Amino acid sequence: MTSRPLVADAHAERVGGAQRKAVDVAVGVLVRPDGAFLLTSRPAGKAYAGYWEFPGGKLEAGESVEQALRRELEEELGITIGAAEPWKTEMVDYPHALVRLHFCKVFDWSGELQMREAQCFAWEQLPVQVSPVLPGTVPVLDWFALERLHTGATYFVADCTRYASGNPILNRSP
Repeated sequence: MTSRPLVADAHAERVGGAQRKAVDVAVGVLVRPDGAFLLTSRPAGKAYAGYWEFPGGKLEAGESVEQALRRELEEELGITIGAAEPWKTEMVDYPHALVRLHFCKVFDWSGELQMREAQCFAWEQLPVQVSPVLPGTVPVLDWFALERLHTGATYFVADCTRYASGNPILNRSP
């Protein structure tokens, strides 16, 4: 985990103030044999609705990351996953919540994808073609780029330029 949280929409007020407690979230990075990875859109009615992310959800009391991931992917996507390999952890400070994202790679699952929250899905490669990308998704794209020796942009915004570190939507806190 990086030493400083990623800050989304740094100009926006933080619900709960600066000392709010982090929410743990299990995130599935589903990867097909061809290297394509699954992104889903955030459903209407949720913060950042329409933004693209890796699927997952909050840990419930007493759940491990893997248990939460299994439950969330069944509830959201209608699939049953095999082994979930813990990969990386990233803290993201959104205006609505401070989240600790536990990313797990998943290479094995059964069932057909069902978008049970009326979200959309896309199998992507670098650079991803869907937009906008949720700020918490950006580090994963960068990690993939390092693993895959990908050079250049990992995602694009509407004007087809990569987010820069000075962008007000996405910054590391000082």
